[in-house]
This record gives sequence, C-alpha cells and structure tokens, in this order.
Amino acid sequence: MSHRRGLRLGSRDEVRQMFIESGQLNAEKYPAKGLQVSDIDLPYFRDFYEAQYGSWDENPLPLSRLMENMNLAKNGVLNVAGALLFVSEPQFRLPAFVVKAVAFLENDIASTDYLDSQDLTGKLSVVFQASLGFVLRNLSHLQKAKGFNTQGDPEIPRIVLEELIANALIHRDYFTSAPVRLLVFPDRIEIVSPGCLPNNLTVENIKLGNSNMRNPILASFATKLLPYRGLGSGIVRALKAYPDIDFENDREGNLFRVTIQRQPDVSIGPPVL
Repeated sequence: MSHRRGLRLGSRDEVRQMFIESGQLNAEKYPAKGLQVSDIDLPYFRDFYEAQYGSWDENPLPLSRLMENMNLAKNGVLNVAGALLFVSEPQFRLPAFVVKAVAFLENDIASTDYLDSQDLTGKLSVVFQASLGFVLRNLSHLQKAKGFNTQGDPEIPRIVLEELIANALIHRDYFTSAPVRLLVFPDRIEIVSPGCLPNNLTVENIKLGNSNMRNPILASFATKLLPYRGLGSGIVRALKAYPDIDFENDREGNLFRVTIQRQPDVSIGPPVL
C-alpha cells in the first residue's frame, strides 16, 4: 500500500475559503431557496430596467430569461443577489441579511439603555436609505452659519456615512449568516460587517484605494441603485472628508469593523425628523 507524503487536506471550511479567495465561489450566486422570479417587486424592477436599458414594452424576453441573462436567477429561482436587489422583503427567506441598528445612551455595548433600535429590512436600496436615515437622526447637527430654524449639517459628513454603509452592504460576506450591525454610541459610530477582508487585502491596502470585489454582481448593480461607484475609492473619499475613522480587520472573529469617532462638544441644531 502506497502513501502520498507531504499532502495535507484542509478542513471543509479551509477548502471552502480557498475557493472563495480564488473567486470560484460567490455566495451571491447561490439560489435563494423559496424565492422565485415571480417574487420580485415588478414595478420597481421595471423602473430600473427602463432607466438603464430602455422601454420595458420593447423587451422581447420573458422575465425569467431576462433575470437569468442579468445573472440574477437560474431556472426561475432567484439567486441571493437577485433577491437582495429586487424582492421587497427578501429577509423572509434570508433572515440573517438584515441590518441591526441601535443607538446607545452609553459608550458600552453591554448597556441595556438605548435611544433607538430597529431591524432594517427590504431591498438593498431600501436598507441603504433606512440605515443612512437611522444614523442621521441619531447624530448631532451643526448650525454653523445657518439660521437657528434651519436644519444643520450632520456632525459626520453625509458622504462618509454613504460610502461606509454602502461598502458594508455590498462587500459583506453573504456566506456568513449574521447581520450587519450599525451601532451609534455617544463617542463613536461602529459599522460591523460579517466577513473579514477578502484575499490578501489589508487595512493599509484599502486606505490607498485597493479593492477586491467579494460580490461583483451586487457591486455592478449598486452603481446604478446607490451612491456607489465601484472603483475602490469609497474608503479614500470617506477618509478625505473625515479622517477620524479606524478600521479593524478581525480574521479570528471573521468580521470587519469601521469605527467613526464622534467629536465632543458640538453645537446641536434641530433634530432630523
């Protein structure tokens, strides 16, 4: 009996990770079980189609074929990307893919006292807007030179929140059944995404504008649905607008944390309603 020496088979998770890092496995392409092409929000999809491709009435393809050609479905079953982009409430079948948002009264995450708490669900574009709105309504607003009765500017520039929230939703690891966490503390904001940085990316890399798309289908559609460019420059823009941002790539915990430090003693304007 002969034995092959020097060959060590990795665990199932190690093998899967190897395929993920090589780009041969994408969670967004997996079937969203229980969600058919007929489950999409058709008026929303029609508006999207006409904005991007022209008249809906002149499209000769049946919906199932069209969705398949767009890499959003196969054999009438939506994949994860198709469900997240175009189903009104994909979380009924994909319950882990929510954003859990909490605004705390204290700086300790173990605190049981909070100002605001919400599970944000819906299509990707809806979750994005709801996440942005949650943070904005729990921030101070600066009057600067504006009149007292005008709505002030948020203490964290809006572009910073847009870039970092979009990144969390688009680039999270959809193989991991965990929500994105959006945590507002008196001294900071944390955006915690399932999955560490893919491949050989490091925090230093992404600060320089390097990127590696974990979910290329979602990313390609997000450029049409969100304030997202898909060029790897979002982190650079966020840091330019507001440098007091820290990034933690936690490989052991399989998560990526962005911490935006808040500024003390700001002048508070009228709240966002």
